[in-house]
Amino acid sequence: MPWQEVTPMEQKLLFVADAIKNLESFTTLCQRYGISRKTGYKWLARYESQGMAGLAEQSRRPKGHPHQTPPTIRQAIIELRNKVRSTPGAKKIRGLLVARYPNEDIPSETTIYNILKHEGLIKERRKRRRVSPYPQPFAPVRSPNELWSTDYKGQFKLGNGRWCYPLTVMDHASRFLIGCQGLEGPRFKPTQAAFIRLFREYGLPGRIRSDNGVPFATTAAGGLSRLAIWWIRLGVWPERIEPGKPQQNGRHERMHRTLKQEATKPASNSLRTQQRRFDSFRQTYNDERLHEALGQQTPRSHYSESLRPYPEVLPEMIYPDYLEIRQVQGSGVINWRGRMVYVGHLLHREQVALEEVDDGVWDVYFGPVRLGGFDERNVKGNQVPYLTIKV
Repeated sequence: MPWQEVTPMEQKLLFVADAIKNLESFTTLCQRYGISRKTGYKWLARYESQGMAGLAEQSRRPKGHPHQTPPTIRQAIIELRNKVRSTPGAKKIRGLLVARYPNEDIPSETTIYNILKHEGLIKERRKRRRVSPYPQPFAPVRSPNELWSTDYKGQFKLGNGRWCYPLTVMDHASRFLIGCQGLEGPRFKPTQAAFIRLFREYGLPGRIRSDNGVPFATTAAGGLSRLAIWWIRLGVWPERIEPGKPQQNGRHERMHRTLKQEATKPASNSLRTQQRRFDSFRQTYNDERLHEALGQQTPRSHYSESLRPYPEVLPEMIYPDYLEIRQVQGSGVINWRGRMVYVGHLLHREQVALEEVDDGVWDVYFGPVRLGGFDERNVKGNQVPYLTIKV
């Protein structure tokens, strides 16, 4: 009989009715309904003992469990979680239960967590978007201006109660401290202005290494920020250390320790007077302090200015001829063969390049940075008006 035309309950009733009529063998009847003999006998037995109610779908959950948490322990778990002064997790709760009930079988941390979750005592954490990882390893550094490193040394309060965020920039090869400027916060415009001054005085580096914080990186495609986009337009490649690995910028971190000891304790009363201390520290660090890694010589003796001058007019992006070029619209999308591909609103009015790496599979680049890719073969008809690139 056609199974799709009846509900499971109706099928059971029809089977029981035909079985009671006994017009054909039980085996043939079960084959016609597409069930096993065991299932057929089970349905009949339930109908005879409970009537139609016996044919309803039954819970498969066991009535009891030998390892079920006793009510006393379960209640203790809930009480410990609801402590006013602290909210212990499953690990601490288990330790407290072991001390309180030394002769009882205490459930595992997983079981305790599941009990707390069932009682609504676990709040799901919002997933945090991470900055796109930078490809490792870093390229080697052999001469000045191949790589600058930059960071915002930990902020501190001045004597007048205002905050000071020291922006530091150092040449990696020579350890020459290019800049140390106190700012009111790690915002894009003041940071850009500081770099413009340094670029005009010392020229452009090949790369700039930073951490993944603002204003150097964001959670946008490729980890790009407005500052990084500006660097790329200048022909400077931004590179980022891995999260939680400050040792990848170890020379810079070592300089920060010296800066903290000699120029921030105690803090000055104003940003202007604090900047004078930064300038004095920078002069001493570059021209007087001898560095063991430099053969007991000063950073100044190992540094020379870059041969790449800062352009007053921002250059246009240049891509190889084999790539397809698109301009990013105000909403962060590019037009692609009658559809839209979202690449990121920070790239508004910028040009990106597309490279076909497989049949219908495209990678999207902004300068040297791969933003992600998309597969146009996944789109059928016009049901999906736009695509989103994936890292």
